[in-house]
Amino acid sequence: MDYQLKYGKNNLSICLDDNPDVTVVNPKDSSALKDPKAALIQEILSPIGTCSLKEMIPKSDRIGIILNDITRATPSEMILSAILTVLSEVPTDRITLFVGTGTHRKNTDSELREMFGSAITESFRIIQNDSADESTQVFLGKTSFGHEIWLNRELVNCGLVVLTGFIEPHFFAGFSGGGKAIMPGMAGNRTIFANHGAEMIANPHSVWGITSGNPIYEEILEIAEKIERSFLVNVAMNSKHEINGVFCGEIRHAHQAGCDFVKQNVMVPVPKQFDIVIGTNSGYPLDLNLYQTVKGISAAARIVKDGGTILIASECSDGIPEEGMFKTLLKETNSPQAFFDKLRKPGFLVQDQWQVQILMQILQKAKVCLYSDRLSDEQIRACHLIPIHSIEEFCRKEGKGKSICIMPEGPLTIPYLT
Repeated sequence: MDYQLKYGKNNLSICLDDNPDVTVVNPKDSSALKDPKAALIQEILSPIGTCSLKEMIPKSDRIGIILNDITRATPSEMILSAILTVLSEVPTDRITLFVGTGTHRKNTDSELREMFGSAITESFRIIQNDSADESTQVFLGKTSFGHEIWLNRELVNCGLVVLTGFIEPHFFAGFSGGGKAIMPGMAGNRTIFANHGAEMIANPHSVWGITSGNPIYEEILEIAEKIERSFLVNVAMNSKHEINGVFCGEIRHAHQAGCDFVKQNVMVPVPKQFDIVIGTNSGYPLDLNLYQTVKGISAAARIVKDGGTILIASECSDGIPEEGMFKTLLKETNSPQAFFDKLRKPGFLVQDQWQVQILMQILQKAKVCLYSDRLSDEQIRACHLIPIHSIEEFCRKEGKGKSICIMPEGPLTIPYLT
């Protein structure tokens, strides 16, 4: 039987006729909204837990709108169009668009046009967060966890901040969307590194689909609420990247409503663990690089047996990537245990250690193989993964008599054991 895996901008087709014990896990997938822009405008004008965005427009202060970067499949152009329709009376020069890159690289001009459209990029001032540049940040005190809060100064100076985003389960923050537009989106390195620190990541509640008791989620929300006048515009999407839910209003309550909706659609019960789990990173743009692919690996790890095998198909057209410390940390690590020994050293806190920590936790449980036609075997091995050139061939050789689970949509489906 043929199976279509999300891979890059196209699908990867595999055939596993030789193995009868194959289970496919897909999201429940509710249908798309008939008129998503109209739904966005309606929810912006009739929000959850606060007055409408139109009523919140300041008389003279600047309005900031935070948008996702290229690593997210958020329909930013449509969301922005709906917001600007409601803000039509506000002069363009009073609106600043912020790209919440967190620690990611800045987006190129062509990527900005791809995400927002040429008309927007040519008409509005756009600021991309630089988490490493402390001269662009302002200190706002400490969280209840004792971590310093550093946010982009220009964002904090806005009289109203609109947070946009796409709600999906997140592998350590519980869910994306919500306050993540601000932290890590518009935060400084000191704040991001502390929130993503070893103890926070290791907390048993810092996992897919959990917000209550999740220290990472709770601190993100606490930091986001430092922005006194804010308004959330979030969407949920089905596996075709069509909008199937809109959640607007006060950050805490609107986001929770969205999380509840998403949980019902993409978190799928599975009765057993499997010898082999075949997954993806949901295709472009989510599988741009290996750093992001850890999410797909993490989703598959939830249902693989101890000592089992995870096969991930991820294009990685942007490499590992070169920027950040992810590649360096992996290169300098001989084994998962060696990395954890380093992690326990007092004062050790560097960019991307959280992604390596999660990957190393998985590698202690299972073997991870990567199919990518954009990374060399040498690059893949340097990241402690096993390169494969054919998922079908691997399953023919290694899958006889073994249970196999396929997750065609990658982390757009989050399985959990019943």
